[in-house]
Amino acid sequence: MIAYVAELGIVPGLLVSFFKLTHYPSTTACRIIGNVAPWAVCLRSKIMFDNLSDKLQRVFKNLRGEGKLTAENMEAALREIRVALLEADVHFRVVKQFIEAIKEKAQGEEVLAALSPTQQVIKIVRDELIKTLGSHTSKLRMANEPPTAMLIVGLQGSGKTTTTGKLARWLSKNGHNPLMVSVDVYRPAARQQLSVIARDIKLPIYDGTPEETKPLELARSAMREARQTGRDVLLIDTAGRLHIDDQLMQELQQLKDELNPTEVLFVADAMTGQDAVKSADEFHKRLGITGVMLTKMDGDARGGAALSILSITNQPLKFVGVGEKFDALEPFHPDRVAQRILGMGDMLSLIEKVEEGIDQKQAEEMQRKLIDNEFTLEDFRNQLRQISKLGPLESLLGMMPQIGPMKGLKDMKVDEKEITRVVAIIDSMTARERANHMIINGTRRRRIAKGSGTSVQEVNSLLKQYAQARKMMKSITGGGFLGKRLGKLKLPMLQ
Repeated sequence: MIAYVAELGIVPGLLVSFFKLTHYPSTTACRIIGNVAPWAVCLRSKIMFDNLSDKLQRVFKNLRGEGKLTAENMEAALREIRVALLEADVHFRVVKQFIEAIKEKAQGEEVLAALSPTQQVIKIVRDELIKTLGSHTSKLRMANEPPTAMLIVGLQGSGKTTTTGKLARWLSKNGHNPLMVSVDVYRPAARQQLSVIARDIKLPIYDGTPEETKPLELARSAMREARQTGRDVLLIDTAGRLHIDDQLMQELQQLKDELNPTEVLFVADAMTGQDAVKSADEFHKRLGITGVMLTKMDGDARGGAALSILSITNQPLKFVGVGEKFDALEPFHPDRVAQRILGMGDMLSLIEKVEEGIDQKQAEEMQRKLIDNEFTLEDFRNQLRQISKLGPLESLLGMMPQIGPMKGLKDMKVDEKEITRVVAIIDSMTARERANHMIINGTRRRRIAKGSGTSVQEVNSLLKQYAQARKMMKSITGGGFLGKRLGKLKLPMLQ
């Protein structure tokens, strides 16, 4: 329901309340959304763990088609799961342990004799996925006496500097006062890059003096600066190499001995798959990392690195980068990711994202307007602007349960430029026109098109979309056909 309403461009503030109703319309998602939001089209959009999720759901669908769960068809399902994991670039040792654990639990008499054996198997797979990813969310450790030092390490090109900025912003949003410093004195403009990022996110950075040309000197001065300015976290962006060498490790070990960091966070590119896992393992053996942060997870449809990190390095995955913007860094929640892989969606993360980006009072007012059928073009524009603050809509769709009529949502591809164009058209209207779209005649449409740099056909299309959206929302919130059907449709939840 959240993605359904969001794709319509209507009241993202209602997403939370709609989600808590655990209802969604029964009409095919892509067709409905395409009717009222042509800028959202049904294209194949790769999202995190997409390939693995599709294949696992296919396995479970085949199991449901069997009249009875037997040892033979269970063996066939396990074989397909093994292939799916290997194709997702999961480490072969992890796959072996995963399949053996499922086989041991799934072939017991209590599962084969259960009233719903397929659901039992799904639950076992989910539990093993959570165990493989990490049984709980691993939080950052803070020092007893501030400032807390955190070393950001990794190979060159993995995204350390950008991730340092993202982590600083995340810490700032969660009640901390971070200070950043770059000790990469080798890569051209590395320190300037972090300075630009610090300026963009409006957080402090220690730039050092011309005399400070060694990493250890910069780190010591930054720690002193953090103490004097009352900063409780110091993020040290270290130098990288194209490959692991003794000089790099020696330098990192010196920084570790000097600063005594509570966290040594290894940054790896998720797109490199098992190479990221091997590098993390090597860094851990030689330096002793405390956690991993994977970048570019939004572009990795396989997800093998995330599934292999804990088992191979014995260190948790703490954060994942899910976009290019500085707010596109999320704590890694194993249980939520396991549900997403199995097509059950990630409702909690979606609700948290919406609650963070939406004003509650405004959301309640929009809800009232919808119920009273007072939703205007101005409200429509404001909601489009608020939706854009939630990040890429494809990532929101990836958090939706991929079941029943909502399964098509992950295939939606939203053209953000088209949404900007829609906002420009509404901005070209007068306040009176936005309040009452019925008065917009041919002359007014030509003026609006000219003012927004669009065509009359695009203005007509927008007004048609708006009218259809209003009608649909009225049927959902009122006593229309969809509204009457809502009470009969419950969102399946795995206990």
